[in-house]
Amino acid sequence: MATAAIVVVAVLVILSSAAAAPAPAMFVFGDSLVDDGNNNELSCLAKANFFPYGIDFFHGGAGATGRFCNGNTFVDALCDILGLEYVPPFATITNAMINGTMSLLGGVNYASAAGGILDETGQHLGERFSLSQQVLNFESNLDTIRSHIGDQIEGGYDDYMARSIAVMVLGSNDYINNYLITSLYESYYSYSPEDYANLLITHYTRQILALNSVGLRKFLLSGMGPLGCIPRLRASGLGPLGQCVDQVNQMVGFTVVDSGCCVLGEDGTCEPYAQPCETREQHVFWDAYHPTQAVNLILAQKAFNGSHDHVYPLNLQQLADLSLA
Repeated sequence: MATAAIVVVAVLVILSSAAAAPAPAMFVFGDSLVDDGNNNELSCLAKANFFPYGIDFFHGGAGATGRFCNGNTFVDALCDILGLEYVPPFATITNAMINGTMSLLGGVNYASAAGGILDETGQHLGERFSLSQQVLNFESNLDTIRSHIGDQIEGGYDDYMARSIAVMVLGSNDYINNYLITSLYESYYSYSPEDYANLLITHYTRQILALNSVGLRKFLLSGMGPLGCIPRLRASGLGPLGQCVDQVNQMVGFTVVDSGCCVLGEDGTCEPYAQPCETREQHVFWDAYHPTQAVNLILAQKAFNGSHDHVYPLNLQQLADLSLA
């Protein structure tokens, strides 16, 4: 599980050249903010494949798919904006590929709830894909992607990868499900806040370079939202007083900013099969950690064509259209 990112910041990594053309695919690495079903197949506590999750998700009549949201995630919204099909979760594509019913050319979602930049993050919640494992899962698909490309895409594998978008949404769990749980993890006692942040950056950079080494060139990195503003931490008394309401209201004037819409279980996720609130479009948070579909749509739009106040150095529209010489 992760915290809702209230502000999205994108960073472009340019390390090679590519022809100008719309992005043919999206490859997603992250946590529960963008997991679209990978944890359904894992033995873990971090799952969202039950009502009321997905109550407003109507894509293919799917309902509760494993998305930690009432409807579309940030990545779903980006796919709609870019004209891409919703990217399938890694955990469900193997059988589909064996049966010949799925191509990976539109991308794959490798995100996993409770996963973090560090391998040990979230281990108390059971199985999950850490960032390093997500990168390995991606690399395990490369031969299949190459075979699917064949002669279908002009420019072949290198051009296809260079024009694709890698979306990375990570970091919150490394605090919520690691550094801040002092009874289970040693990281708080081993690292100062600054040293811990540097540790995360080092590990994050290593995995970005690994992805770059196999052809990805365009990266959209989501910044962490203010952790103290999520309902889970506000309820603990650790969140800042007053600041969160002002910050969120600046987005579009949501009326409920300090509590989730669904009935919360002890772990801060939705109580299974309990009826959620009716005014979901007025809530920032769906449960104690994750934003509502209404917020995700705004974040995606800001990532796509926002100013430098929201996305830097290029927004996603500029990034997708960019021709690298």
